[in-house]
Amino acid sequence: MWTELLAYASLAASAFVSATLLPFGSELVLLGLLQQGYPALLLWLLATLFNTLGSVLNWYLGGKLSLFQHKSWFPFTAGQMQRASAQFQRYGQLSLLFAWLPVLGDPLTLIAGTLGTRLRWFLLLVACGKGLRYAALIWLFPLEFS
Repeated sequence: MWTELLAYASLAASAFVSATLLPFGSELVLLGLLQQGYPALLLWLLATLFNTLGSVLNWYLGGKLSLFQHKSWFPFTAGQMQRASAQFQRYGQLSLLFAWLPVLGDPLTLIAGTLGTRLRWFLLLVACGKGLRYAALIWLFPLEFS
């Protein structure tokens, strides 16, 4: 029982951390647990949920970061923020479906928070993209290890 809880906790933690700006990945943990016979549906649910929650942390931090736009040390000018906001308004909402992408996805969720994306749309789009990614990984799993 404790072994199973630890396995699920390791997947949850790796999925959460891998969605933040820290360099980490959850794919190997997920695939390892699949190979050990853990139920795919539960693994998919945990990975999707905690990876989405990690992105919510980025969104929250991005929202707090915007409070410091008027400070001299803020890394972006007002013009850069306006251009980013305009581009995000044009492509931003749907681009959150790609928050699972390596390198680009994590900053994307931070920018969404900085630019004030509503949490409900953020959750819907990010969870859909991440859920589809983990579903594809699980579906392709037998091909990788046969």
